[in-house]
Order: sequence, then structure tokens, then C-alpha cells
Amino acid sequence: MTLTDGTGLSAALGIGAFADKTLVHAGQCTKVDPGANPAAVGLLGCGVMAGLGAAINTGGVTRGDSVAVIGCGGVGDGAVAGSRLAGAARIIAVDTDPRKLEWARGFGATHVVNAREADVVAAIRELTGGFGADVVIDAVGRPETWKQAFYARDLAGTVVLVGVPTPDMRIELPLLDLFGRGGALTSSWYGDCLPSRDFPMLVDLYQQGRLDLDSFVSEEIRLDQVEEAFARMHAGDVLRSVVTF
Repeated sequence: MTLTDGTGLSAALGIGAFADKTLVHAGQCTKVDPGANPAAVGLLGCGVMAGLGAAINTGGVTRGDSVAVIGCGGVGDGAVAGSRLAGAARIIAVDTDPRKLEWARGFGATHVVNAREADVVAAIRELTGGFGADVVIDAVGRPETWKQAFYARDLAGTVVLVGVPTPDMRIELPLLDLFGRGGALTSSWYGDCLPSRDFPMLVDLYQQGRLDLDSFVSEEIRLDQVEEAFARMHAGDVLRSVVTF
């Protein structure tokens, strides 16, 4: 199957399919408590886990840290929720959409910054005593947001890139700034998770009421409603639309 320009189509990551049945390798499956709401815990299979893991596994957020998350869609809000779970003292959510900033508050953001109305770097520094955040997570994946993350972190702080850039994107920085600021610049693939370890643990936290996965489910849809759901996602009207059978 191809697009109209001849581009070939394949299953996303080798497992994706908008079908009522699909065949996957046993290694791509993880058993969790069947009593948990599948529409909610199924989201651990991608974006929510990517955000949670970017904070906890990759960024190493720990109790008392200051964290800034740039981009508050499903992945970004996962990072906000993960930072809250880890005990971060200050969680700063950054986005251009006031609705998404309110969603981020619901997942644990202590402060919000509207990037259309404020200088993101200056705002994060002001909210962290002039130092910058210990961990800054870029959940957008654009050169401009990565630069914001780089300059909004504390000296020796950590920048985590979890938003996926396009192949044509490039970034240029003074090499002296890279040298002089120290710290860690890293990317996070799927939240650096180990599903057999992380999924059961996170499902347990969900069932204890400590991780609000239900709020990531904006709507449950039928398989024949995916096109409309994509349009709502593109417009930023939903966090996650979940196909149920």
C-alpha cells in the first residue's frame, strides 16, 4: 500500500495497525492486571510511557527537583505526571495553548508558562530563583524548543529530548555554551522503559489512585472514527483518542 505520491506505508514501529486483529511477537506483549481499565492502561503502550519515562528513567527526576516540560500534549503531560510521581518540588508546564496548560495543572504542574505571552527561558529562570530547572524536557522536538530547554536548565542540569524531530531539522549553538554549561544532553526513546518492569508497576500506581491514567483518555471511539479523531488531535482538542472494540 502506498500514498498518492508513491510513498510506501508500513505498520508503525512494526506493530501499529488500525485493525480489529493484529499479529505481534510475544516479546512485544506485556501482561498486566486484567482488572484495570484497558482504555487507560493501554496508553502505557506509547505516548504516556514516553513522557513518564522521560522524566523518571531518562531525566532521573527525584524528590525536590525543579522540572520544566515544554509541550503539554499526551507525552508532555506524561512527563508532568512522572515528575509528580518522582516528588519534584516545582513542575513548570510550557505550551502555547491555554487549554493544554490547564490540562497540565491537572496532572501536577505547579506553574504554567504561555509561550505566546512570555519569554520561556526568562520565565523558567524566574520561577527557579534565577538558576534554571534541574531537568528540562522537550516534548515538542523542534530546534527552537530544544534551545529553550538548553538555556532554561540550571548549570549542570539535564535536557531530555523526547519530542521527535523531522529529518530536515538542524540546530546550531556556540560550542563554548555546550562546554561551559556542563550537565547532560540526552534523548529519550520510549521513556527508556523496560515494559516487563515498568508497566505492572505503573498499573499498580494507577489502581492505587496515584497515577491518573483515566484523564489521558479524552474519548473512546470506534475503528471507523479514526479519521475524525486525527482531525481533533491535529487541532489540539484531545490528549488521546482510544479505539475500543
